[in-house]
Amino acid sequence: MKTKIIAEIGVNHNGSIKIAKKLIKETADAGSHFVKFQLFNPDKLVTPSAGLAGYQKKNLNKAKITQRQMLQRYSLNEKKIIELRKYAKKCNISFLLSVFDNDSLKIIKKLKFNILKIPSGEITNYFLLNEISKMKVKIILSTGMSNINEISQAIKILASGKIKKNEISLLQCNTDYPTKYSDLNLNVIKTLKKKYKLKVGFSDHTDNHIIPSLAVCKGAEIIEKHVTLSKKMSGPDHKASIEIKDFKNMINLIEITEKTFGRKFKKPTKSEIKNIKVVRKSIVATKDILKGNHFNFENLTAKRPGIGLSPMLIKKLIGKKSKNNYQKNQLLKKNEIN
Repeated sequence: MKTKIIAEIGVNHNGSIKIAKKLIKETADAGSHFVKFQLFNPDKLVTPSAGLAGYQKKNLNKAKITQRQMLQRYSLNEKKIIELRKYAKKCNISFLLSVFDNDSLKIIKKLKFNILKIPSGEITNYFLLNEISKMKVKIILSTGMSNINEISQAIKILASGKIKKNEISLLQCNTDYPTKYSDLNLNVIKTLKKKYKLKVGFSDHTDNHIIPSLAVCKGAEIIEKHVTLSKKMSGPDHKASIEIKDFKNMINLIEITEKTFGRKFKKPTKSEIKNIKVVRKSIVATKDILKGNHFNFENLTAKRPGIGLSPMLIKKLIGKKSKNNYQKNQLLKKNEIN
């Protein structure tokens, strides 16, 4: 499977290591290449008075709490990250982190991660981007809420230090949970590929498991999808996520999609060749034809099977004398065109 799959756990672990490990195991078993969590320090990420987004209020049953209070419920410390990373290795799935602030980036450096996800909200965070540029890491950059100029600026900052531009991957993304189909803009995948000559993928925030396969049709090489154990769980992202069963179906659909691409040149496939003689037609007599009679469009037609002369040769026969006797529906012999 060429498409790389990122199972975005985000904060769907609800602060529970037990839930986090179950999600790691389930997504690994489903065939995901990466399992991703979010690393942030609530005190460094938001001001004390910052409010919740509309979807967060809705999914938290209009909770009257600040964004920082919400994030404190879901933050993972260094010890938990180490534990989850070890468990992911045991499950044979790569462990990936999104980083939201410079304090959290210190943990990334300390633990020597070689690939890092930058979420959409940080694409204009010069403080973070500039610090990341000093590291030797591969980057996956989400582009939700951004325009081309902002993407270009972020790439320029990241590639100004130790990061090579060709080690940056971009994800087309719409930052709304769940995203409306009309806001997905999957055509942007090709736009980004053409402009930046980089690997481009798609971070999907719909509650639909079919959309990622459509993104692959548009050229997405990476798919990121939010996963939960249950959409009924309490938390900001569960309702915009898909459950394990649908996550497995999503990966299966992507595998099927990849198979349908095939090759770029056109010729019969092995599976078609055996049907050519059955489905195509040959030139046959519409009535009895005697040796010496002239062939014309009234005494010749095309019928199956396709084991005789191709109807595309008809003009080589019209007006010529028959070299053989034919009964009605008899296929013409190949020596008629010699």
